[in-house]
Amino acid sequence: MAVAKQFLGTSLSEKSQFINSFKVVLVDQKSGQFSSSHPTQVKPAERRSLQIRKARRTSTGSSPVAAISEKNLVKVVPEKAVQFKVRAVVTVRNKHKEDLKESIVKQLDALTDKLGRNVVLELVSTEIDPNTKAPKKSKQAVLKDWSKKSNLKTQRVNYTAEFVVDSNFGVPGAITVANKHQQEFFLESMTIEGFACGPVHFSCNSWVQSNKHHPGKRVFFSNQPYLPGETPAGLKALREKELRDLRGNDKGVRKLSDRIYDFDVYNDLGNPDRGIEFARPSLGGDKIPYPRRCRTGRVPTDTDLNAESRVEKPLPMYVPRDEQFEESKQDAYSTGRLKGALHNLLPLLMANISAKNHDFKGFLDIDSLYTEGLLLKLGVQDEFLNKLPLPKAVNKFRDGDILKYGIPKILTKDKFAWLRDDEFARQSIAGVNPVSIERLQAFPPVSKLDPEIYGPLDSALKDEHILGNLNGMTVQEALEANKLYILDHHDAYLPFLDRINALDGRKSYATRTIFFLSDLGTLKPIAIELSLPATGPSSRSKRVVTPPVDATTNWIWQLAKAHVCSNDAGVHQLINHWLRTHASVEPFILAAHRQMSAMHPIFKLLDPHMRYTMEINALARQALINADGIIESCFTPGRYCMDISAAAYKNFWRFDLEGLPADLIRRGMAVPDPTQTHGLKLVMEDYPYAADGLLIWAAIESWVRKCVNHYYPDPSVVCNDRELQAWYAESINVGHADLRNADWWPTLATPEDLSSILTTLIWLASAQHAALNFGQYPYGGYVPNRPPLMRRLIPNENDPEYAVFLADPQKYFLSALPSLLQATKYMAVVDTLSTHSADEEYLGERNHPSTWTGDAEVIEAFYEFSAEIGRIEKEIEERNADARLRNRCGAGVIPYELLAPTSGPGVTCRGVPNSVSI
Repeated sequence: MAVAKQFLGTSLSEKSQFINSFKVVLVDQKSGQFSSSHPTQVKPAERRSLQIRKARRTSTGSSPVAAISEKNLVKVVPEKAVQFKVRAVVTVRNKHKEDLKESIVKQLDALTDKLGRNVVLELVSTEIDPNTKAPKKSKQAVLKDWSKKSNLKTQRVNYTAEFVVDSNFGVPGAITVANKHQQEFFLESMTIEGFACGPVHFSCNSWVQSNKHHPGKRVFFSNQPYLPGETPAGLKALREKELRDLRGNDKGVRKLSDRIYDFDVYNDLGNPDRGIEFARPSLGGDKIPYPRRCRTGRVPTDTDLNAESRVEKPLPMYVPRDEQFEESKQDAYSTGRLKGALHNLLPLLMANISAKNHDFKGFLDIDSLYTEGLLLKLGVQDEFLNKLPLPKAVNKFRDGDILKYGIPKILTKDKFAWLRDDEFARQSIAGVNPVSIERLQAFPPVSKLDPEIYGPLDSALKDEHILGNLNGMTVQEALEANKLYILDHHDAYLPFLDRINALDGRKSYATRTIFFLSDLGTLKPIAIELSLPATGPSSRSKRVVTPPVDATTNWIWQLAKAHVCSNDAGVHQLINHWLRTHASVEPFILAAHRQMSAMHPIFKLLDPHMRYTMEINALARQALINADGIIESCFTPGRYCMDISAAAYKNFWRFDLEGLPADLIRRGMAVPDPTQTHGLKLVMEDYPYAADGLLIWAAIESWVRKCVNHYYPDPSVVCNDRELQAWYAESINVGHADLRNADWWPTLATPEDLSSILTTLIWLASAQHAALNFGQYPYGGYVPNRPPLMRRLIPNENDPEYAVFLADPQKYFLSALPSLLQATKYMAVVDTLSTHSADEEYLGERNHPSTWTGDAEVIEAFYEFSAEIGRIEKEIEERNADARLRNRCGAGVIPYELLAPTSGPGVTCRGVPNSVSI
């Protein structure tokens, strides 16, 4: 049949040449009998007179040869293979910008290409040659006209190559590429034309290194997916070799051009060679459990052999070459960093010059960051500025808007929204961290910490603190009616408070906030508990603050809310954002590349949801979560930030509860209900994050289930898929090795198991990350709304500071917030983290959607998924316009769009990218 298709794919003149060299057995369509009882060589004259009645009736060709159809051609046996040509169209993506060295090497490659140092390609068949017992291969071909086209300034350049193949070659399943140039190039795609099966697509999207640096050939597989057991014989060895190459040998320092995926612990966050204050413990291992990250193989530090030496910015950190940002993404990220550096440069200079950390003197000082920019805010005159040794880039932008901060979205509808209690409460369910709130199921709340270690843990909250705000209900009645909710950061912070509060300029409580759900569906904060570690039986370590009754208690209340927001900002960044999306997903990505071939249908499904994650995580290790990095500098826990994250991983993180429905049920925010659309019922109907999230969760789940059921019709296929099982086993046993013995890991034995696991991973990488990330600047860019760092506790009446507080409560409040330098550094970073790049790929989108897989049924399912995501976006818009939904619509209320699927570039407070890409 394959040969018949090959025959039908040729031109009429080629058919004549083709058929002359074959033994043909033809069927007389009228009698149903073979035209010859024994295969014979059909002579040309006999072939011309042979009557194939049905073929003649249906053929419109003028040549007798054209009348031979696939149905007539029962068997074609090659007597002598004929060679013919097929054509490849190869798309190479150019860099927008090249440095001098790259430009010179490019010119050299163009010259040497003429001399035979080409890009050499070779087709590999899905079939085995019966004589050599090796895969059938074409003759080698080279990319044509590289010397002419390589200097084109277009983003993409199409090259061609011509392959000579035998008539019995079969279907191409792979192509090898040898780059004999000096410089790498980005191979985007290839399409092979001329085979009877139609065009064969290769979605490559990979850097091809020079043979000088990486000897050997790169292999790319066609877009036809194959489970391991269904791999064509001609591709089996290549499939296995490619996976071995990607795993590496766990030795040596990784080069930036390597494509090796391996695991390591987080032992590169500190820099003990710089000083003991910059040493940090390794995360990962029996002492401090943590997920694994990508191994770089760098040598250990001189001071601590268990600590890996650091690569400081601007030098790049290793991730496999194809995981690095593409140029447009890198440009957007670099622009954001430049903008952030400029924003922070002047406060840093002024702080150094004046030897003092500037505080905000009033709220107008904060406002001026958005209207006047840093120059006027700091009172820096042009004459003085001209004398400073500033980079040329600063002078270029000194008169532009780049030195001004964008107005955070929280200020756009009501400048004073952040002061309102209803907005403080609304952000717990529709802000940047809507995943910490829980339904209160017992009052007073109970700690899970060990009292033998942390002392008395009984809550200071009493019925009398909240009774006046329960609309006449008793506490028990309010609990039973699902009217009480809590933001509980007590257990996350209390074990670290002694160490945090001993740091210079850092003060924190472990907070609990109680909310009451009104009949309008909105929350009202009714009590805040502030806890410090117990220091003795008479210790005043716990304090309850309730809504204000006069001016003095108003400022106490505002300070208490600021401490709650600071706790919440830390839990959001260190646990819910970094740990639960970035860090916990990376092991699954590493294992996917190591254990599942690019041909595997599940790898193809996961591929867009793994894009850029390893690179952004490496950048985080380099500048965000490292010792003295942005997170330590800008958040209250300081050097203990990652200790809090690791404690949450050990005591809280469970993969089986990371999916949205399971997480909502865990927090008491939903109850199972099979009569409902999503199998559960929200206890708070107007919960924007959950309501929108369930729409997206259901769409992902449906799309994944269709794919899984298509490839895995029964459990035995799942169990027998060795690549799939190896991926999941390695993700747990190596990537999450410290929790590998936990009994809550889901099994992978049925298609339902697989659908659930994949849905959770795609949810975490796309919608969950988007909900937690892209609101950081819109909500946190105005520091009083969500101060990431607090510098003062709330004074008691007998404290010396109390008189200072009474004299000027506003000044005291501002002095408790981050300093100007701390605030602007934080604002610059979350501005970058909240920005969509121009090349963002959103949920429901795929580059080259019709060619990423050769499976038509899966493509059709994807288009259905894409259409459903579009429908969800419209439904979210309608919800945001519904005046009955007061948590997302109304005076001074900004709409909840963090789960609206699409977005333009920039800081938009909306958009769900496919992956953890920033």
